[in-house]
Amino acid sequence: MNARILVAEDDEKQSRLIRIYLEREGNAVQVVADGRAALERARSSKPDLIVLDVMLPVVDGLDVCRILRTESDVPVLLLTARTTEEDMLLGLDLGADDYLTKPYSPRELTARVRALLRRSRRADGVTESSTLLVGDVELDIARFEVRLAGRPVALTAKEFAVLETLAREPGRVFTRVQIIERVFGFDRDVLERTVDAHVMNLRRKLEADPRRPRYLETVYGRGYRLADGGGSARS
Repeated sequence: MNARILVAEDDEKQSRLIRIYLEREGNAVQVVADGRAALERARSSKPDLIVLDVMLPVVDGLDVCRILRTESDVPVLLLTARTTEEDMLLGLDLGADDYLTKPYSPRELTARVRALLRRSRRADGVTESSTLLVGDVELDIARFEVRLAGRPVALTAKEFAVLETLAREPGRVFTRVQIIERVFGFDRDVLERTVDAHVMNLRRKLEADPRRPRYLETVYGRGYRLADGGGSARS
């Protein structure tokens, strides 16, 4: 992968294991042990991806994620010992791109890292432009850019993937399971409410009134669709 990855994990055994597996795949890995150091290193070294433990000393991982998301669109993979659905949704709501609950397989972690890097760096080596235009919503797949009526909109990697899935077939209703299969692929344990959280965040960024969406429509009992041409106000 040859990516620069920052690992923020205060458990020395865990951070060593993560470093070993990520370096085996050709990545340059930096490790820090607290949230303040994670913020400082992220700002100074501009990593391609951050593996971020939630339970960090000094500044916890959720606060780190929230602050980073106001400054950068770097992909963030959260590691957490908190297993409740509410904790997971909170992490996604703060801008994390993916999450893993402890204990986890190092091979699964590297697979998720690969997936996040693949999507966030799609412009590298791409020679053929691919643009999707649905009403006022424009996705430049090669550059990983989204514009709404010409205005740039910053999305996380997973938000972009959900929007891309819907934009490739505007008007088609996708069930939550179908979105999970296309966006998360290898992960069978992703909850359907994970999709809801990403859609909620997309609405906040794309809709004038997220409670009455014109673009990202809910089809009750079925799933979601991207309205072709702006759509009508539905929630």
